[in-house]
Amino acid sequence: MCVALALAMSIHCTRVIYPPTGPSQTTNVTPTITKDIVSFRVLGNAVGAKVRFSNSIDGLNQITTSLPFQQSIESAKDNAFFYLEATSNGYPASVSNPFLSVQIVVNGNLFREASTTSVFFDTITVSGTYHR
Repeated sequence: MCVALALAMSIHCTRVIYPPTGPSQTTNVTPTITKDIVSFRVLGNAVGAKVRFSNSIDGLNQITTSLPFQQSIESAKDNAFFYLEATSNGYPASVSNPFLSVQIVVNGNLFREASTTSVFFDTITVSGTYHR
């Protein structure tokens, strides 16, 4: 009997209800769509460059332009493939240290980069799949 009384005294029940019971309320939640800002950049001291860039939104684009070059897009995809290449159109005679650089920047952070210091018309390329 002492054992039963000791056992009965040691067992107790605590009831916690969270959230408090009451009429249920429904809340409509609209999901927010996060958009990434993707910038394709070509920098250097070349006269200009032939630039090709590709993304899953616009496909392949090609332009011949002066430098610096920058094109930005918005992407709401969780996984997106980006591609950028540039070929120099030549360097001024006064340039002793040629330089050409391509960069893909996502939300202000460098994602991919390549560069060359060749005086020849080398094509430099960067690409990659960005995962949010």
